[in-house]
Amino acid sequence: MVGKIENKTNDFAKVARIHEKIIRLYKKDFSKYEIGYKLKLQEIYDAMPGPLDQKKKRFQFNRIGKGMSYDRMENDFLWLKDAGVAIPVYNISEPKLSLVISENRNLFKLFLSDVGLLTSCYSNQVKIAILNKEKSINNGALFENVIAQEPLAKGHKEFYFNSKKQGELDFVIELDGEVTPLEIKSGKDYKRHAALNNVLGNEEYEIQRAYILSEGNVEVDEKKIYIPIYMIMFFENTEIDKLVYKLDLSGM
Repeated sequence: MVGKIENKTNDFAKVARIHEKIIRLYKKDFSKYEIGYKLKLQEIYDAMPGPLDQKKKRFQFNRIGKGMSYDRMENDFLWLKDAGVAIPVYNISEPKLSLVISENRNLFKLFLSDVGLLTSCYSNQVKIAILNKEKSINNGALFENVIAQEPLAKGHKEFYFNSKKQGELDFVIELDGEVTPLEIKSGKDYKRHAALNNVLGNEEYEIQRAYILSEGNVEVDEKKIYIPIYMIMFFENTEIDKLVYKLDLSGM
């Protein structure tokens, strides 16, 4: 529906009205559960875009109220995740297989389920500036929200890594059985990534390759592979035809 309106009229105001209608429907549904189960769904949803535009994108519980913590609000976040409204990307203590083993559930980034709905939070002037690719606009939040959506749609479970000594990796996934960092860059300085260099240089992690997604072109620099951001659509795990393993008991 949104695509048809855009193609026929190029009127993004009509697209914005559809986004607003979707959000109103979300919040109408929220209200039913907030009353019955004492959840804070709307407060969390309204607080989601703010952290995405900051250097440290981790969701802060004090945005909801004093004394709030993950333990007190776990059901709220799980409801939003299971409803397909929000995408949590959890922290891991180290980038090693299996990533889920070192998952920290109380530390996470929280993305919107659709990058178009994220732009609905922006003013019309900012939306036009984004379309015109004006240099004054930081597209970091938009780019990272796209990356949160696409691998999830391909069946990947996404994480992020943060270390005081080494820095932060935007995303980490398991790709064909290997730990694979994804760094998202929205500016021209996409070849500056100290944290990624630190992690790749750590022999303990044994990471073979990392991808830097930006508006630049394809380029390979040892373990670092630079690709345009749209190429995230190709990040699929190779299908294994047979998952049958026959145990050899002949030596018993």
